[in-house]
Amino acid sequence: MVLKAFFPTCCASADSGLLVGRWVPEQSSAVVLAVVHFPFIPLQVKELLAQVHQAGHVGLAVLGTWCHRRQEAEESLGHFLEGLGTIFSHEPWLQLCREQGSKLWSCKATRRQVPPCPGTPYEDQVMLVFYDQRKVLLSQLHPPAALPDCLAGDAAPSAGGLAAVFDTVARSEALFRSDRFDDGPVRLSHWQSDGVEASILAELAKRASGPVCVLLACLLSLVSAASACRLFKLWPLSFVWSKLSVCEQLRHRLEQLTLVFSTQKAENPTQLMRKANVLVSVLLDVALGLALLSWLRGKDRIGPLAEALVPVADHVAEELQHLLQWLMGAPAGLKMNRALDQVLGRFFLYHLHLWISYIHLMSPFIERILWHVGLSACLGLTVALSILSDIIALLTFHIYCFYVYGARLYCLKICGLSSLWRLFRGKKWNVLRQRVDSCSYDLDQLRLLVVAVQGLMHLLVDLINSLPLYSLGLRLCRPYRLAAGVKFRVLEHEAGRPLRLLMQINPLPYGRVVHTYRLPSCGCHPTHPWGSLCRKLFFGELIYPWRQRGDKQA
Repeated sequence: MVLKAFFPTCCASADSGLLVGRWVPEQSSAVVLAVVHFPFIPLQVKELLAQVHQAGHVGLAVLGTWCHRRQEAEESLGHFLEGLGTIFSHEPWLQLCREQGSKLWSCKATRRQVPPCPGTPYEDQVMLVFYDQRKVLLSQLHPPAALPDCLAGDAAPSAGGLAAVFDTVARSEALFRSDRFDDGPVRLSHWQSDGVEASILAELAKRASGPVCVLLACLLSLVSAASACRLFKLWPLSFVWSKLSVCEQLRHRLEQLTLVFSTQKAENPTQLMRKANVLVSVLLDVALGLALLSWLRGKDRIGPLAEALVPVADHVAEELQHLLQWLMGAPAGLKMNRALDQVLGRFFLYHLHLWISYIHLMSPFIERILWHVGLSACLGLTVALSILSDIIALLTFHIYCFYVYGARLYCLKICGLSSLWRLFRGKKWNVLRQRVDSCSYDLDQLRLLVVAVQGLMHLLVDLINSLPLYSLGLRLCRPYRLAAGVKFRVLEHEAGRPLRLLMQINPLPYGRVVHTYRLPSCGCHPTHPWGSLCRKLFFGELIYPWRQRGDKQA
């Protein structure tokens, strides 16, 4: 039988002692976690292993002995180490030894019990696999579906064996909390033997985060209770609350802050990663919002923007008025129904006049409105973009009215022509249909431009809300933290010597990182795909700019 012994690279230069780890019988593997050095009391070693088992719910045991022959006088130590197998009984009993001043290793796995079959050897062959204990501890192994294709010459082990190794190291974190400076009864060698990684600022942040999270959680619960008041569930307010993009974004931001400042501890690494992604997303959103506010107030750009808005609106209205007057005449030399043209043209011109009057009436307050929009960027860039999207929807409401009237007439004409097509099959297209197509196309083109602008804003909001920035930064700076699998590199393969391999972590691809840790969006994105949008425009079906994806179609 071939046994796999996973040995940490940090213990390759450790003094002689006992090998502490976990035996995985399903995989015939031994995961070595630390080396216990002399002097020690066997009862104290067993008590330490019991404490680790109680903390991490992982069964550890003394797997064998480790002998590092640095001097000739230490050669007799190997005989003493072999006798420790009578105190710490384990099957099989590993004996790892590193020769003096060389890179040669010797590995043996002996069994004291009589083999069931005659002729079966008492010793098993051992394949020694080195692994970086710190990287394996800090990394998170993802499902086998995320495993990339193996490189040429690399061996891909089974996912179950890898999961056992990663899970064993992760649950044995309590074993790595002591270093050589501690005065404990047992002296160990592991990845933190030279000093436990710690930071004064990190410890202060951990201690201060508890009261801060409790206070903010109470404030957020009060805001949630206020937003759930019955007053906001009345018809006008409930309609506005569900249709405006800024309300959807504020609700989504409240859910994000509630998740970040929750006092409940994350149950698994996935939830912890989600909290970190949400926190980084909120911080980046607020930073971009403050940058926008600083840019707007840096050289007083709000005033020029407010002054330029009314001339732009007048220019748009003038272009629409020229278009309507052209359609009321003889567009492209086509003979039109003059009575119908006059009625529809004057109807649209009246709406256009109302809109221009509304813009001029609101012109004294435009600068203050833009100032409050810029001030809302303190809550994040997504909030400012949502407010801007709602303002564009209100300012282009007349265009939407034109689109609704034209789309309804166009839909009626399409239905009439389809009936005529079924009745008079084989006839040419009616000239009236060509006229309606031309008239509706310009309005649909303008409406499509407004939808495209709002769609880009909603796409940017959705990108900031859902992009897992923390996971992507972790993948960029510390790729071993997101593990898709491992690969093996051969260190030694000689006759009469154990096969020695080095286990290296394959990082998760960027696309898989985004797919795995993508955050839920606020739902204020465009409700129709572009294919469905073009189909609705062609057949004259109405497009509702406020309808969300979860709403039922009328």
